[in-house]
Amino acid sequence: MNPVEWLREKWRQLVQLKDTSHSIALGSAIGMFFGILPLWGLKTVLALGLCRLARANFLATAIAASLHDLALPLLPLLLRWEYEIGYWLLSHPHELPAKLSLSQFSAAVWLHWSTFLTIGRPLLLGALVFSLPAAVVTYYVTLVLIERTRLNKRASTEQTLKS
Repeated sequence: MNPVEWLREKWRQLVQLKDTSHSIALGSAIGMFFGILPLWGLKTVLALGLCRLARANFLATAIAASLHDLALPLLPLLLRWEYEIGYWLLSHPHELPAKLSLSQFSAAVWLHWSTFLTIGRPLLLGALVFSLPAAVVTYYVTLVLIERTRLNKRASTEQTLKS
């Protein structure tokens, strides 16, 4: 299945959900927010937890959290941008990070807790810069599109009944 067909199928699933437009849009926004964060293995659990607290739609959250997986070929580039933005925001005076070379680090260094502070903090902050606006845009776009699709479907059903 190609990505366009996958998106169409997921859109059909979202529109057919028996829930309010707000709940579906909120679930999609929560899923998109956590889908962009580099919290592999935790993003779906955290998204569903927040979804429960916000009383959003679970299926919409799961679909949106997995939507980010379509960008897997671009993931190294996205992670680099997130890291650079986070590093720039955390540095005083603001500066871009030095060129990062993976050959400088051994596996033991990557698994050490201090690596999270040097690389993880800027990465998470940069990811927030991407994920917050993406979640807001996802909420409003999904809300408008779901309401429009349901309105068109209702109008076509009424037209069929009148005929």
